[in-house]
Amino acid sequence: MAIYYSKIWNNILDRFHALKVFVKVAELKGFAAAARDLNMSPPTVTRMISMLEDSLGLRLFVRTTRSVMLTDSGQRFFEDARRILADLEEAERAAVGSYAEPTGEISVTASVLFGRMFVTPILGEFLDLYPKLSARTLYVDRVVNLIDEGLDVGIRIGNLADSSLMAVRCGTVRQVAFASRKYLDQYGEPDTPDDLSCHAIINSTALNASAQWHFQRGRKTVTKRMSPRISMNTNDAVIELALQGHGVGRLLSYQVAPYIADGRLKTVLKSYEPPEVPIHLVHQEGRTVSAKVRTFVDFAVGRLKSDPLLVGNQTQVQKQD
Repeated sequence: MAIYYSKIWNNILDRFHALKVFVKVAELKGFAAAARDLNMSPPTVTRMISMLEDSLGLRLFVRTTRSVMLTDSGQRFFEDARRILADLEEAERAAVGSYAEPTGEISVTASVLFGRMFVTPILGEFLDLYPKLSARTLYVDRVVNLIDEGLDVGIRIGNLADSSLMAVRCGTVRQVAFASRKYLDQYGEPDTPDDLSCHAIINSTALNASAQWHFQRGRKTVTKRMSPRISMNTNDAVIELALQGHGVGRLLSYQVAPYIADGRLKTVLKSYEPPEVPIHLVHQEGRTVSAKVRTFVDFAVGRLKSDPLLVGNQTQVQKQD
């Protein structure tokens, strides 16, 4: 029985080897050129192509003294063979990467607050697990091009623009309006977006430079142009002013969640909150994804999905293309 399976395995390997030889001859348009590239003798290459043609029962090449060209059937087989070999290489890389210990540097970008609250502890735990890794972060409140900045992984909040990246959905957040209880006790709680005209507005230019706040009630979307009493270019500063009782701010739910939980801030206009926005982890796709990136993506997505501040409970993988 062992001899039987050994013969089957050897036959499979022979077929893949023949496919590699065939693809190389087709790409280089010559038997001698393929033989040199594969470090094989020209008679061996010729014999393998003949055996492949016999097994398929069709002619793959038109041979002349000056050229080697694919037949119509050969062209179709070439496209399929190249895809099969690419899939095999991808499977081999994935298998090796899943067992290889990650090494080198992992680089991650995220917005400032999200990076501090979520990515930093995830990276700390990840580096404890893999001592041969180091890490580099870029926390900025703008969308960063991973390729231009030489980064491995990014966290994106909001609907994704088209790109050549792979995206893994790992949660959702909401835009929430909030104020301190001290402020609301003094000035009252707004019941509708129109009521905000009577309140001091603390606007974040990091989130909304135009000071237009969008609300939704049922299927109706309402846009209010605010007249901020003060505009802050960092979300931390907006939170600090709101904690001191200076007005109503608006940020993403995770950014103020700790202060809502301990009672220092209170959300307002809950019934007018717009739809949730997704959180995605993005990275470059394809066969060049390294073991460190694969491992970090799996680890980070698991941690983000389980965080109660990121209310999404489904992970969806999608190709941005």
